[in-house]
Amino acid sequence: MVTMKLGSKPEIFVLEDLTWRCTTELESDVVVEVGEMSFYLHKFPLLSRSGVLQRMISEYQPPAVGGGGMCTLQLDDIPGGAKAFELAAKFCYDVKIELNALNVVCLRCAAEYLRMTDDYAEGNLITQAESFLADVLANWKDSIKALETCEGVLPTAEDLHLVSRCITALASKACASDAAAPLLRNASVDKDALWNGIRSGDTASAASASGMDWWYEDVSFLSLPMFKRLIQAMEAKGMRAESIAGAIMFYAGRFLPGLKRNTSFSNALASYGADGGGGGGMSSRNITPRAASVSAPSEGDQRYFLEEIVALLPTKKGVASTKFLLGMLRTAMLLHASPLCRENLERRIGAQLEDASLDDLLVPNLGYHVETLYDIDCVQRILDYFMSSTDGIGTGYTSPALAEDGGGSLGGAVAASTQAEEDTDAEDDAPEGKETITDVKARVSELEKECKSMKQEIRRLGKPRRSWSLLTRKCGFGAKVQQGQPALPSSK
Repeated sequence: MVTMKLGSKPEIFVLEDLTWRCTTELESDVVVEVGEMSFYLHKFPLLSRSGVLQRMISEYQPPAVGGGGMCTLQLDDIPGGAKAFELAAKFCYDVKIELNALNVVCLRCAAEYLRMTDDYAEGNLITQAESFLADVLANWKDSIKALETCEGVLPTAEDLHLVSRCITALASKACASDAAAPLLRNASVDKDALWNGIRSGDTASAASASGMDWWYEDVSFLSLPMFKRLIQAMEAKGMRAESIAGAIMFYAGRFLPGLKRNTSFSNALASYGADGGGGGGMSSRNITPRAASVSAPSEGDQRYFLEEIVALLPTKKGVASTKFLLGMLRTAMLLHASPLCRENLERRIGAQLEDASLDDLLVPNLGYHVETLYDIDCVQRILDYFMSSTDGIGTGYTSPALAEDGGGSLGGAVAASTQAEEDTDAEDDAPEGKETITDVKARVSELEKECKSMKQEIRRLGKPRRSWSLLTRKCGFGAKVQQGQPALPSSK
């Protein structure tokens, strides 16, 4: 961490409980109160550096009752509070202080509040802080720390453009690294290839190995508003959608406790407060993964967080993994997210359903009238979006009720697909062992034929285990169900 030392005199300030005293031969003639802290100081060093203190001292009128006494000034609203004023006061006395990435933003805001410009003394605190801030913003780690400290001095940091300067510096550095990512990724692909040509690593591990995700963890500790602004700045500077999606997925994974598939359903419900309540008095606009480990946010805070993250995801297909999107969908259902948020996720999943594993499609049924253990209607809607996207007939959604009445949905999509011209060349070039679009369409067609009778059987016999097994067997996308999947309970 870069530092800057100011001042030449040794320490002359002594702290006694909630009082700072300047231990010089001269008796203090002014008291500055900042919150609960009191500073017993001298007028001349203060008014020679600060325009605000100069004005307050000249305009001070002693109280009518009691008369006389020491000049007492109130600075309760100074940005950075007592700690920032302590550093500013020491600067006025030319006492040695050290600037770093953790205090320069607060000190810059306090200096602005006190009007410590060069009009009162050459090389005043504003000039010194601005000079050092340029060094801070040249370093990634220090820029992150400076941006985090901006939270405590809003809106002054916004008015001085400190937040935007930190974000611009971070976005520029991350984008400069991202521009070299394709070369790094190609190099990592060559390293991951085995002697027989089989690739040993997936996209995520390759990105990690090549260092393309080096900044993900650093930005994951930012508050949601700051993180959102940073991501938007990176997008504006042309960062690849894959990198942006990777950072968002990392950020969401640190905050949402039930996002991972191996998190038990009961534990996830407990984490989100299944009763609809939730503790914690945190503001939804300031929740961070770091704060989540200290104070559990309420269900409403987490719902707001999830909806913002979903809206922030790039629209490009495939940049967010299907497993992640399905995890977000399960979490959205647990948190009772808005219908628009859930529909957004279902559409995204449907657009890249060929990458899903069957195990990930087991979405718990959280409806009030539960007829099946898993949400078949949700999967049917996802299939509907998948067929709409692959056949080029739009992304409109037809409800399951209309599908049962012959009004379209999967049946209409399949009918349209049978009339469309198939790209046989692309199909012949498909990698061995991979599902082709035609294979998926055929399975969906079979599923549509049985879907109606399956639902009738479920309602009549109340046997969700058999009905779901039929659904999953007909819809075996991607990988097989993981071994050791617990058997579904059968109703009696």
